[in-house]
Amino acid sequence: MPAHSFQNLRVLALESRRAQEIGKLITTWGGEPIIAPSVKEVPLDSNPAVQEFAEKLAAGEVDLVIFTTGVGVKTLTTMVESVLSREELRVQLNKVAVVARGPKPSAALRELGVRVSLMVPEPNTWRDLLAALDEKKDAFPLAGRRVAIQEYGVANPELSMALEERGAVVIPLTVYQWALPDDTGPLQAALRSIIGGDIHVLLVASSVQIRHLFQIAENMGVRDALHKALSRVVIASIGPLTSEELRNRGLNVDLECTHPKMGFLVQEAAEKSSEILRRKRLGNASSEEQT
Repeated sequence: MPAHSFQNLRVLALESRRAQEIGKLITTWGGEPIIAPSVKEVPLDSNPAVQEFAEKLAAGEVDLVIFTTGVGVKTLTTMVESVLSREELRVQLNKVAVVARGPKPSAALRELGVRVSLMVPEPNTWRDLLAALDEKKDAFPLAGRRVAIQEYGVANPELSMALEERGAVVIPLTVYQWALPDDTGPLQAALRSIIGGDIHVLLVASSVQIRHLFQIAENMGVRDALHKALSRVVIASIGPLTSEELRNRGLNVDLECTHPKMGFLVQEAAEKSSEILRRKRLGNASSEEQT
């Protein structure tokens, strides 16, 4: 066990696709993992807009494509097969500017054989994407350009609006959606554990995880109880957009990791959670004495 560890704290992660990996990391860093999958990625069987995008790309009517997730790259490749084969898609994408929102879509594009023209730096938010495009506006002008955006789970109207304000013609591409997992039992059990005071640390790796947690709480009629109980839990966020979602719900972000990666999230939470929890308990005790 590392010198700075969770010290046997009970750590809740809401991860789905990488549940096994995060569980092992929590154990390695001295925590007791509780894993409650909160998100299911649902590929769309068909989307006319995606087929139309493939036709426009083949006709030279797309100037720039923004890929936001690695899963999205792979899903889109499958969805356009009736119009463009994998090889044809590779050829057409290499004719236009391609932007990757971080290392995961970049890796998926490299695997496809597509050159990445611009990779968005950490923490890889849509605001960082805009800043990168603004910084490189001579190389990637937007005015009058046809820009396709592979969306991730939900639409991002702020990004689309910002690109349109810069003169771009935006082509949104929805290739999968986020939904609750088929089995919400673990998530319901996790909620009862939080409210019962049995969870010490909550790791939040995306905004949709916390949205789904509160959606289940609403369904169970325990939303207020969850909110109150989370004030006694160390909340660790993977990055700025997730922190924004948490704060918008009136929750304190006790820790935002320095790099938006799961390994950093677990390690930094392990190193700091015991002390943060001690301070929170002292603060709560003082508040109770005053009341």
